[in-house]
Amino acid sequence: MARERWGSKLGVILAVAGSAIGLGNFLRFPGLVAQHGGAFMVPYLVALFLLGIPLMWIEWTIGRFGGGFEHSTAPGMFHTMWQKNRFIKYFGVIGIFGPIVIFIYYTYVESWLLGYGVFALLGKYSQCVTRGDMGKLLDNYRGLGDTPWLFALAYLFFVVTFFLNILILYFGIKGGIETVCKWAMPVLFLLAVVLVVRVLTLPATEHGDVGSGLGFIWNPKWSALTSAKVWFEAAGQIFFTLSVGIGVILTYASYLTKKDDVALSGLTAASTNEVAEVILGGSIVIPAAVLFFGVKETGQAAESIFDLGFMTMPLVLKKMTLGNLFGLFWFILLFLAGITSSISLAQPAIAFLEDEFNLSKKKAVLVFAIVTFVLCQASIFFIGRGVLGELDFWGGNFCLILFGTVEVILFAWVFGMDRAWTELHVGSDITIPRIYRFIIKYITPAFLLFLMGFWLYDQWTPKVCMEEVRTKKPENVPYIVGTRIGLILLFAVIAVMVWIAWKRRGSRRTAGGAPVESSNQEESQEPTS
Repeated sequence: MARERWGSKLGVILAVAGSAIGLGNFLRFPGLVAQHGGAFMVPYLVALFLLGIPLMWIEWTIGRFGGGFEHSTAPGMFHTMWQKNRFIKYFGVIGIFGPIVIFIYYTYVESWLLGYGVFALLGKYSQCVTRGDMGKLLDNYRGLGDTPWLFALAYLFFVVTFFLNILILYFGIKGGIETVCKWAMPVLFLLAVVLVVRVLTLPATEHGDVGSGLGFIWNPKWSALTSAKVWFEAAGQIFFTLSVGIGVILTYASYLTKKDDVALSGLTAASTNEVAEVILGGSIVIPAAVLFFGVKETGQAAESIFDLGFMTMPLVLKKMTLGNLFGLFWFILLFLAGITSSISLAQPAIAFLEDEFNLSKKKAVLVFAIVTFVLCQASIFFIGRGVLGELDFWGGNFCLILFGTVEVILFAWVFGMDRAWTELHVGSDITIPRIYRFIIKYITPAFLLFLMGFWLYDQWTPKVCMEEVRTKKPENVPYIVGTRIGLILLFAVIAVMVWIAWKRRGSRRTAGGAPVESSNQEESQEPTS
């Protein structure tokens, strides 16, 4: 069976950018900047240059290298890079486990955007005049209120959203993911620009003008730089916004050829994401909210991503001329950002089934769809019991930093910096500044180890012992414990599948006398300076 390939360089760049550009760009980033002021950009940019861009290059390079051995997921790639270590492939399990965990709640949140887009078009939340009204609507929509028919409608939107994700994946890398991203990303940027222009041309209100809204975000609060929390949140945002430390870029890059450029393509994808986040994401929600609600109420809303997206912004857009149309634009923008991210989260698991168990694309997608649809139900029906937050923490926070740390150590110290630097530059149209040799080998792993170590020291015991849950919502403890047991079982199942896959590889090697790993990769050439 012929290995899938991207149809064009633009296609893979837009696909990786689509994976990175998600709800965090338009909701989480402006919220964090609003909380900490313009000074937040200092740790944000430090994390971008010392963590984000190095990890982007590392993942593109590992992915292309592993793809040359017909591996599209982290277990096979890690084993290829360190064949003498029989356990390294099990660290790669995180690169399949993490995306699945995120996918099983992300698609549900994504479906809200589709539902609210329809509501905006039909003017169905026009009777909501305060954030409290919008909050009640959101609670009812999520099944936390007393309107079961609305929750049933929300579930229907979830089924439609889930089916759309699976349909795209069914058509594969080129026919599905690349095709969707090629039209979704331009539409997303167009809608974002339209909304930015509309916000920046709004007239002043009793709360101030657009300038006061932009000032609320970008005026520095230098005292924030002394807070360790700000630095951790900045680093976490970089992981989220660039989609690094998840395993998705590894899989996407595995469908490149040996001569495809990863240095410039990785930098281009990262730059595209930053434009969407800093320039567009930072110019829509908070400035508009300040204009209509004032600094104090906007500051309260900025503490919650759901508050900003589903409560504050719909009210802001409703106050504008053609508010329903702009509301539709807003939710379609977020939905496109969501679905280009969720399909990327699904691909590592599907690729693993194809590569290691020789399943056809159709069968792999079907298996993935059945398993994840069942797993999604917990985050839907027990959302009020803390299940979604628990999934988000372990899949979308802890695993990202842990996986990123393993990647950079394997790349720079095991694979070897000389060999890694050469591999990074194969087919490259640019030469990366040599300072990044030092950053990738020393600064990035040190930064990640510090983040991991400090979190383990400061937060591990309270988190594992559920101190906050026991204090505030003790009735949620059984659900949190059940979620953790489910996560452990999911990780164990994937690990066993990896063990089975390599046992089968060993059997084939014994029977056929051929080496397990065979590569069609050409010899790398040292880059010219």
